[in-house]
Amino acid sequence: MKIASKIVLCLLFCAARAWAQLPVPAGVGPTMDASLGYSYMRSTTPLSAGVGFDGVDASLTEAITPRFSVREDCSYLRAPNALGTRYHSDVLSYLVGPVFYPRRDRRLVTYVHGLLGGAKVTGAVPFGGGIGKGYVYDFSWAFGGGYEYWFSNSTALRVGIDAVHTSFFNASGTIQGRYDIRPVLAVVRYFAGRKR
Repeated sequence: MKIASKIVLCLLFCAARAWAQLPVPAGVGPTMDASLGYSYMRSTTPLSAGVGFDGVDASLTEAITPRFSVREDCSYLRAPNALGTRYHSDVLSYLVGPVFYPRRDRRLVTYVHGLLGGAKVTGAVPFGGGIGKGYVYDFSWAFGGGYEYWFSNSTALRVGIDAVHTSFFNASGTIQGRYDIRPVLAVVRYFAGRKR
């Protein structure tokens, strides 16, 4: 009986200690966000000094750690009646790559990213003494950075600027790479709240 009472007393003592512990936390997963916004790009063409493109930029970002994420970015920019021709010019890019957050404050987050993918560029092309419409699908990349300003735990304003590399026809009709600057202003929605 002495042994049984000691075992019961020990079990009660252990149960009381287990009762005082915190519950097991729910699973913690990566934070995901989606953004949608306005983008502008002034691009050089073979026929003039440049064309201004306006359009939309959308992205999905999945946080791996508080300082590292992976982003998928898709943008469509268009210039109607480019260079006074009857043709429009547009740029469709689809890029993916890492995002690094060097500084995080309570309301302001700084980020830099490098994205790789492809782009389709359409526009007016010199052709046989006249002007025709052409397009180029080619490898594309962008690198840049910006800031996110938090309005709440799930909404932020993202302001960024990228150097974007695409390809299009030059004045002699051959495909040539080009760099353009693309500022982006977007609203960001975080699905799991802010990752601190």
